Amino acid sequence: MPYYWRLSGFYFLYFGLLGTLVPYWSLYLKDLGFSAAAIGLLMAIPQLTKIGAPNLWGWLADRSGQRLRIIRAGNLLAAVVFLPVFWIDQFWSMAALLVSFSFFWNAVLAQFEVLTLQSLGRQSHRYSLVRLWGSVGFILAVLVLGEALDRFGTELLPWVLSALLWLLWLGTLTLPAGDGVARQRKQGEPSVWRVLRRPAVSLFLVSAFLMQLSHGPYYTFYSIYLQDLGFSKFVVGSLWALGVLAEVGLFLVMHRLMRRFSIPWILVASLFLAALRWLLIGVVADSLFWLAFAQLLHAASFGSFHAGSIAWVHKQFGASLGGQGQALYSSLGFGAGWAAGAGLSGLLWQQWGVHLFFGAGLAAVLAAMLLMVGGVTRSRD
Repeated sequence: MPYYWRLSGFYFLYFGLLGTLVPYWSLYLKDLGFSAAAIGLLMAIPQLTKIGAPNLWGWLADRSGQRLRIIRAGNLLAAVVFLPVFWIDQFWSMAALLVSFSFFWNAVLAQFEVLTLQSLGRQSHRYSLVRLWGSVGFILAVLVLGEALDRFGTELLPWVLSALLWLLWLGTLTLPAGDGVARQRKQGEPSVWRVLRRPAVSLFLVSAFLMQLSHGPYYTFYSIYLQDLGFSKFVVGSLWALGVLAEVGLFLVMHRLMRRFSIPWILVASLFLAALRWLLIGVVADSLFWLAFAQLLHAASFGSFHAGSIAWVHKQFGASLGGQGQALYSSLGFGAGWAAGAGLSGLLWQQWGVHLFFGAGLAAVLAAMLLMVGGVTRSRD
């Protein structure tokens, strides 16, 4: 595959940073003295900026053809604006930092997905073999950092995040440029709004929103909940790593699954398995065995749903609207959905606690029903 290691290296660093941020940032905020409601709101901020930022950067990249420059600039500015984190311990200053950092950082991934697919060309069905290195980076980050935080405390976390941001920017200097062509819509090609008016596309985006909303309790309070049950940071990190290890296994065979099964039905199966995962965490969280089994279902709740979604969006929006299509998926799913899930979890955790995972399961089932009843499973993939 062309540019395999350069593309894979970027995913490795990007998701290594995510493996540092997602499992442990809530613990860092807790140690700074923030309440559950404040933690939920602060954890939602990077996803709120993802609602608008990827669409702006996606439109700019499609119009200008300067996708690689946008990726590099986004990484550099994110690294620069994150630097004041070492002196911040108040809610509003932390919120301002997260808004500015995530506005630029969210410029990156959706456009890199397009760059990857362009670079792979006719081998785009092998996307998952490149993306799996992101999962490897996530696993190493949560395992190594879990042990390090047990020994040195969460004050180490901002230093690791800042170092990874600068390494990530250096990694962008090695990336291929893609096709570098400014996309102009040809006569007869549909506009973004015309694509969005297709029932299958709009229902898919609603389902992506609900899928990420269902992850709200998991991404926001899973680590805190397990720590309150008496598990060490290393065990918590190991459970996160196990989930991503299952994701790696899925990515190794995903190209075969997509050739054998319809993408919409892969998405439906992923949603039902996600509902099972949240149910297990809500019912048997005191059992390490069942927690580990639930983490294996991350292969579906993230791995197969995300890989299937990337491929489905790529086909629905085409080359001329690819950047905007991936940005819409990112902003409505990982942006609005994740932010709504994190925000609601922060507001309701003290009253509902682990029972929020039952609500998460219902959201995933509703998303699956929308895809089936709305006819998405009958659409061409």
